[in-house]
Order: sequence, then C-alpha cells, then structure tokens
Amino acid sequence: MDTPFRLNSNLFFNQSQQSYMCGICGFVKYGERVSEGDKITLSKMNDKLIHRGPDAKNTLFFDNVALGFTRLSIIGLENGMQPIYNEDENLVLICNGEIFNYIELKKYLKSRGHSFKTESDVEVILHLYEEKGTAFLNDLNGQFAFALFDKRKKMLFCARDQMGILPFFYTFVNNTFIFGSEVKAILEHPSVSPSVDVTGLDQIFTFPGLISPRTMFKNIHSLENGHFLLVGNDGKITDHEYWDLPQNPPESAANEKSEQEYLEELEYHFENSVKLRLRSDVPTGLYLSGGLDSSLIAMKVDQLSEQNNKKGFSIDFPDSQISESVYQKIIAKSSHSDLYQKTFLSNDISERLPRAIYHSECPIKETYNTASLHLSQAVRDKQLKVILSGEGADEFFAGYVGYRFDKMRAMGLTNNTVSPEEFDLRNKVWGDGNFYYENSFLEAERLKKEIYADGLLSSFDEINCLNHQIIDHEKIKARDVLNKRSYIDYKLRMVDHLISDHGDRMAMANSVEVRYPFLDKNLVEFSTRVPSDLKLRDFTEKYLLRRLAEKSVPKEILNREKFGFVAPGSPYLLQKNIEYINDILSYDRIKKQGFFNADHIEKLKKQYSTPGFSINAPFETDLLIIVITFGIFLEQFIEKR
Repeated sequence: MDTPFRLNSNLFFNQSQQSYMCGICGFVKYGERVSEGDKITLSKMNDKLIHRGPDAKNTLFFDNVALGFTRLSIIGLENGMQPIYNEDENLVLICNGEIFNYIELKKYLKSRGHSFKTESDVEVILHLYEEKGTAFLNDLNGQFAFALFDKRKKMLFCARDQMGILPFFYTFVNNTFIFGSEVKAILEHPSVSPSVDVTGLDQIFTFPGLISPRTMFKNIHSLENGHFLLVGNDGKITDHEYWDLPQNPPESAANEKSEQEYLEELEYHFENSVKLRLRSDVPTGLYLSGGLDSSLIAMKVDQLSEQNNKKGFSIDFPDSQISESVYQKIIAKSSHSDLYQKTFLSNDISERLPRAIYHSECPIKETYNTASLHLSQAVRDKQLKVILSGEGADEFFAGYVGYRFDKMRAMGLTNNTVSPEEFDLRNKVWGDGNFYYENSFLEAERLKKEIYADGLLSSFDEINCLNHQIIDHEKIKARDVLNKRSYIDYKLRMVDHLISDHGDRMAMANSVEVRYPFLDKNLVEFSTRVPSDLKLRDFTEKYLLRRLAEKSVPKEILNREKFGFVAPGSPYLLQKNIEYINDILSYDRIKKQGFFNADHIEKLKKQYSTPGFSINAPFETDLLIIVITFGIFLEQFIEKR
C-alpha cells in the first residue's frame, strides 16, 4: 500500500468512528429552485430506503438541490448525521458506505492543514476532494456510493466503489437529475414513470443477471463499479471510469517471484483486509458456509480480533445431501464462534420470494436469494448490524468449475467443436470465438425465441442483449484464458448479481451491513499479479488460497470438494401447487402482459409440474423461475402504478 496511507497495526480496534451503511437519495433541478412539493417528494423517496437506515433520517434543501439520507448507525450516535459539510460549507456530502482506511487518510489530511468537524469515516471524502478534486477515488479503500455537491462549481459529483459493493441508480427526466441507493426511491419522484427495459430481461435469460449500467427499468441506470459521474450546472452528465481490474503482467514477469513469495504477499494483503474490516465499535459477525473462503476469514478473525463470543451464522437444510452442517460446526468450533444455524425449509422459498424480488428490484434465475434473506434476518435477530462474508475469492482466484473446463479444453480433453454461427456470436460478445461462457448463445436464442411473445419477437434484434456491447474487447484480448474468465466473472457475475441483488440487497432488507475481505482493492489488485498456475494448479482450484489455508483451516474443510448449493427452483414451486404462483403463471395473465408466449408457458408448466422433474442447475436454465419472478416484479413495480 502506497504511503501516506500505510496501515498502522496499532489502530484496528476500539476506534471511535461514525460508520454508515445507509440509504441516500435526492435530485437536482435545472432551471428552477426546489419547491414545497419537492420536499414532500424527497420525504417519500427517503421513506422507501428506511430499511437501509432505520435508525435516523434527514433531508436537506438549498437552491435547486434536494438531498435525503437514512442512517444505519454502526457506532457513535453523536455529530455524525449526514449530510456533512466541509469547513466553509461550500461542499456537501451524502454517502452510503464505509471508508476502511479513513484513519490513515485523516492523518494525511490533517498534515495538509484540513480540519474535521466529525468523527465520521466518510468526512475524509470532502477533504480529499478539496485536496485533489475527483482524482482521489483510488486513495479510498472501502465500499461506498456517494453524492457530493460543489456549490462553487454548481456541480454534482457521484461515485461508486471499485468493486460495486454499494449501489447507485440514477435517471434524468424533465430537466431533473434524480438518484438513489435503490430504484424504488427514484420511482417516488412524480416525473418518473416506470416501464420495463426488455433488454435487461434478455440479459437475465442470457447471463448470470443484470449488467450495469442496465437495470430492469427503461431509462434508469446503474452507475458502474469503478465509475463516477459529473453533472454540470447545465445538467450535462459525463461518466468517467476511474478503476478497472488491472491487466495481468506477462507470465515471464510474474514468474520472477517464487511460490513462497506470492504466498507471503497474499497473507499480508489478506490480513490487512480483515483488519480493516474489523474496524468497528460494534460486534462483527461471520457468515460460515462451511466452505474454504468463509473459513479462512473466520480463522483470521479469530487470530486478530479481541472480540469475545463471536457469532457465526449459517443456513442449513433438512436434506442431508445438501446440508453442510457438519462443516459449519467444525469451523465454528475452530474459530471459537457461537454458531447460529437457520434451517431453511422448502416452503420458506415461496413465502420469501415476493420480498426478495421487492428488494432485488429484478427477476432472478434461481431462488437462493430467499435463503440469503433468511440468513440476514437471523443476523438482525441477534442484534448484529455487521457481518463478514467470503464472496470474491472464486472470481479472483479461479474457484469455479469453468476454470477447470477451460484447462480441459486447452488440453484437448473435451470436444471443442463449435458451429460457425456460435463462433460468430462468441466473437461478437467476447472478441474471441473460442471462448465459452455458461452456455451456448445459439441455444439461448432458441429458448428465448420460444418463450417470448410475438411483440418481443418482432423487435428481437433490438432487444437481444448480444447486440449491445457488455465487455470491452480491448480489455480482455491480451489476457490468458484463466484471467479472461476471471475478468468476465467479475463483470458479469460478481458485481450486479452476487454482490448486489444477492448480497447488499438481501442483507440491507434486514438492515445488515456486509463486508467482503476478498474484495479489498489491494488484495484484488494483487490477485492480478499472481501467475495463473498458482490459481489453478493442475485441476486444483484456488491453489494459492488453499496453501494459505493450510496454516489454520481444519483439514476436513480444506480437503473437501467444492460444494455449490442450488436452491429448489420452479419445478418445486409448481409441484407444490402454490396459489399465487399459479396466478402469476395463469394463461390469461401471461397473455395480457404480452412478454411471454402463453401457449409455450403452458407447455413448460406441464413439463415442470410432472412429479420427479427437475432442472440440472446451473447447467440448465430454470426458465419458469425467471417468468415467475418477472411476474412478481411487474406486480410490485409496474402494474400497481
């Protein structure tokens, strides 16, 4: 880590700070000042985010600017309410998030003559902006989304963290820039009339989920991770990228270090990351899946933390074939954590599905979000607000089976034959006709053309997400196949699915903040310098992480096969004959909505309802769960308005 921001190892625990995992919203009008009616509007927007910040809320109005804030107070209730001003009150900030390295940044800024009004970690953003303009963002190690208004320049500056852990949505309508931590806040503005972005729906059928900047709402955008916006005094919006996953060095350069040197550097960055994420005056809990990644975090927390009676949380299932209870108990005992297991029954899926869609604000292609919702409720029930989770290790250290398949293809162990049509589609999407990701694009198009209604098919080329660029080919063409997959997993799977609709949204639904040690900026940048052979050694995934885990993680966990749980999908729901599911899939309703072919849906319903029928996820797409959750989405966000 570059000076002057090197970590002080004596400054990790019991530091008084103001932490916020909250909700932000607001709007800037161009050509007129805010009115009394605007104050009512902002209050409604703020109320929609109360789950993100149930402890307090505030609004601010001046000139043509309206800012709203809901607060989840992690610690320190005094002098930390937002919005926050700089010394001369020419800058005003609302921020959702955590700046983990704020102690080092604050020390540096004080040496530069800046004075602080609060103990808030996010106040450093104001002073860094005074010091460097917009060029400071990569000095921040944290998870954040903020809006900063510069009164002198009459400019709004909005940014989202490097990994996209915190969301930021926006639109521009009727000469007004409107933004919020969640789309539901934006929809409260009277100028916004929601309609479906059908290309977003097509993305969900084709890829793991939505891909920023697209959302499920036409003309409402998701700020991409590692990007910032400038909205000028004329309302002109410019989008700037300030961070992306670095290009990997040539293997010759990467191999100048020994395996032991890489292992030591990994341990250094991982330990620093966990230390930073333990900066809190409230107890920090752990998600304990029983897998390698969460176990590594648990053992490191046990080594570093002075916290007694640590709490670990896990989901368990009655079915012994998918239960990981034995491994969860092993790691809980080894890390001296009290384990709270929530048994997840199959009927929990149907009961929680509508709420999961309300908070994710998009259809989903598997039901595991309901288990995540269940788990965060368990955390909140134990009066915890902060949890550590293991996402990110798979994307940056080759943890998925796709990395092994790539190696098998390269070794000629699988059939690599691809039709000219499929080759052309892959080349259009990836700039590499030989790269395979998730499924066949030709097969996906065939399935979509069967399931879409005639109205969508008439404009299929326009809505087809393969005709809208999602990956900059220049950024992946020089990467080897492992790092190419890592970049694509990071862009298509991690940011907007695992960390957003599956992570942040399901945790914040219950007012719980999730911190991700494997998504530390410095650790992620280090991962790009690790040779591919140290990520996938022969056919062993996450080889270097496993070497690190040898020091602390129990052998029972270290030696187990990777376990990918897949929650029961739409066949289970249909075979249970659940009334509201049947209503959503009714012929007349599907026909009236006009998105799907009602006759084809009837065929799928008959097939999926057959006793014993199942989907081989993740290798087969559960088509009807997308249709069901899209129906819930329409009901909650489109049809009621």
